[in-house]
Parts: sequence; C-alpha cells; structure tokens
Amino acid sequence: MQTLHDRIAFSHLAAAVAIGIVLRFVVGLEPLWWLAWIAPVPLLILAFRTSATSAAWLTALATLIGVSANFHYYRLVMPLTMTLVAIIGQVLLWVLVVGSTRRIVLRYQAWWTILAYPLLWVMVDTLMAALLPDGNWASLAYSQVEVLPLLQVTSLVGIAGVLFLLALIPSALAISFVFGSRLHHAAWAYAMPPVLLSMALGYGHARLQQDASGLETTFGLVAIDDAIGPHATPAYKERIWRGYERQVAQLAAQGAHVIVLPEKIAVQAPLEAQQTRRRLAALAAKHRVWIEAGIGIDDGTQRRNLAWLWTPAGALAAEYQKHFMAPPEREFAKGTAYSVSSIDGAAYGLAICKDMHFAVLGRSNGQRRVAVMLVPAWDFQLDRWMGSRITLTRGVENGYSVVRSSREGLLTVSDGVGRVIAERSSAALPGAAMLATLRVGAPRATLYTQIGDLFAWSCALAGCILMAIGRRSKG
Repeated sequence: MQTLHDRIAFSHLAAAVAIGIVLRFVVGLEPLWWLAWIAPVPLLILAFRTSATSAAWLTALATLIGVSANFHYYRLVMPLTMTLVAIIGQVLLWVLVVGSTRRIVLRYQAWWTILAYPLLWVMVDTLMAALLPDGNWASLAYSQVEVLPLLQVTSLVGIAGVLFLLALIPSALAISFVFGSRLHHAAWAYAMPPVLLSMALGYGHARLQQDASGLETTFGLVAIDDAIGPHATPAYKERIWRGYERQVAQLAAQGAHVIVLPEKIAVQAPLEAQQTRRRLAALAAKHRVWIEAGIGIDDGTQRRNLAWLWTPAGALAAEYQKHFMAPPEREFAKGTAYSVSSIDGAAYGLAICKDMHFAVLGRSNGQRRVAVMLVPAWDFQLDRWMGSRITLTRGVENGYSVVRSSREGLLTVSDGVGRVIAERSSAALPGAAMLATLRVGAPRATLYTQIGDLFAWSCALAGCILMAIGRRSKG
C-alpha cells in the first residue's frame, strides 16, 4: 500500500515530466511564443513547494526532457561528447536559476523577490553572450521575435529587456499562487509586472507606426543548397555556378539592384578563388547590379570565410572575413575588421551567418550608421527559423534592415522594426530566388546602439548580489 509520502513524490515526479514535455515546445528551434510565458509557472510552483534537494532534481528532470528536444540538432553540428555537454550545461543553468530563485523567495518573501527569477535569467544570458563561442543563441528571449510590439524593447535595452519581461510574468504568477497576500507588500509585487509589460507593448506599438523613409531599393536573393565540396568534379561545379548566373540574370531583368548570394558557395584554393572572383565581377558588370557572394579560401595553412561585394562596374567594393564560427567550422581563421560600403548614398554593412548571433557585432555596425546589413548564410535546415529570427533581432536593436540569403535555410528580408518583408525557403538546383523592395535611408536611431548592454550588465550585477544574499537561506 502506498504511503502519503509516496503518493506526493509520485505526483511531483509526474508534474516534472509533464512540465518537461511542455518545455520542449519552448526551448526548441521553433518555439511557441505564448507557451514561453506559461511553462515556467508550474516549475517555479513545484520548486517553492518542495525541499531544496527535491526542487533541484525535479527541475533537472523537467529541463532535461525539455532541452533534449534539440538533441538531433546538436548531433548535426557537434560530436556526441559536446552534445551531451551542451544539454547538461543547459540543465544545470535551469537548476541554478530556479534553485537560487527558490532560496531568495522563501528566505525574504518580500515584494521585490519577484525580480529574482528575471534578474537571474538575464545574468545567465548575459554571461553566456559574453563568454561562450556560440553566445546566447538559445536565449528564451528569441521565442518572442515574432511578437513585434514586444520585440521593440530591444531597441532600448537589447534582448535582455525582452528576457526580463518574459521571466517577470511567470515569476509573479508563481509567487502569487503560492504566497498570495502573505507576500510582504504584495500589491507592489503583483501590480509591477502588468504595468511594465503594458508600457513595453505601448512603446512597441508606437514604434511600429513610424513609416520608413528613403530610396526604394529592390533586392534579389539567391540560394542553391547544393555545396561545392573539395572533391567536386568540374562538371558539377559548373552546374552550380551557372545556376547562380541564371538566377542573377533573371533577378536583374526583374529590377533587382542589389543581389545577395549565400555563404561559402565553395571552399577553394587561392588560384581557383581568383578565377571565381573574376567570374563574379564580370557577372555584376554584365547585369549592372551590386552582387554580394560568400566564398571560402583554403591556402593549405589557413582557411578563411569571406564575403565579397562587387559594384555594378565589376569592381570589388569590399571583402569581409567572418568573425564568429559555427561549431563545424571552428578551424577557420577569425576576422576582426568591419566592412561598410556606400550604395546610392546609404551605408551597407557585411556580416556572415553566425556573426549576427552576437549583439556586440550587430551594435558595432549600428554605431557605423549602417542602413542595411547584407548577410550571406548557411544554416542546417532544422535551425533555419531560429537563424533568420536571431539575425532579424540585430536589425531591431540598431534600426537597420537585414537582407539574409541562406543555403539550407531561409531567404529573408526584414526592415528596421523586424517586419518580414519577404521570405522563402532555399532549394537545391536550380535553387531559390526572391525579390523584395525596401525603403533605404538613414537607420532608425536607437537607444541600444548608444548604450549597448548597460541594462543587461546591470541585471547581471543585481543577479550576483541576489545569489549572494540568497545563500543565507535555510529553505
């Protein structure tokens, strides 16, 4: 016969499993935005109502079930050992944040303890962005990218602002459920979150009403999923290059002024890369268009991931070297320089795929008054939505448009407030192409471009202080 203790333990275990299943739809590569506001609530309630040890193990179980949703993706880009490290690392972060929140709330039971959970998450997220080679690409904040009024908060304080609000609401709901009016100054605690969220949404709605100004510019995007590997036959290579030439010719005939090709169309030795460079220069001159294309160069001692930009006269306007590498390309040399070119009087910046996952690089281009970012990319199919939406976020933070052409991903054009102007999936030969027209003028000035991650690091400092005082808890 089951004892009461056994029944309670089983109910807690079942709750953790159920929470974990729900979390899979929050921490996955295409999250349900609305579920991200709800899923942490039962997890926090469970933590508040169990012992410290039980809360840790139940949180670990729930989050392990949740983050394992990305196991197949991690295996696609990383060896098994690193996959397990990534998953365990994410689980431990959830245990840290939830466990620390529990200690602080139970120890003080004051109105300000509703801030613990959001501050701790922003602290963790900020440190990840600064210290990890992949940054904070898995941030819960990116689940809200398509909630455009909320996303405008990033133009003020960066992605940390979205994450703070996203964690604040579940924190208040869980605390109100467990403590109700017993919380010291409960009215303050329960009034603050809706007021802050309403202010954020009001600001976002107002910003979305602003009309874009500037010269109407038509962009063409092309992506052919087929890769030119190191052992590709001449005939195979030629089919792909001719595929790009046909697509460029069609886009130019339809009025494209700037055409963006994807990342690393081929990885070539220096001599072959020079031939490719001349070929693409001639293509730009033939059709009188700007062309950006991604190419890899391997001289036997060093590999570089480059983006080239040609003028309508066939001159090389810019060469940019990728700064941040995805897991499968860590052997490539990192670039450090930025590239900004003038097209019809507007500043255009270059970045390559993973670069745009880092707010510091996005802001550096914003400080250079870039109006449009041209971004060649190469995704892994499974992460195509996430890759395009993280990139789009950099545009909102700094007020510029983004033109992103990805192999095995999405061709996406977005404006300075994050509206997707046009989008379609890439494809194998003959490839996929798309036209989109944007008004290109001066970038929308943003506070975030000026102050950077000041809010994020302030939250991180506050989070460290809370963790320190939470250690005094005996709960």
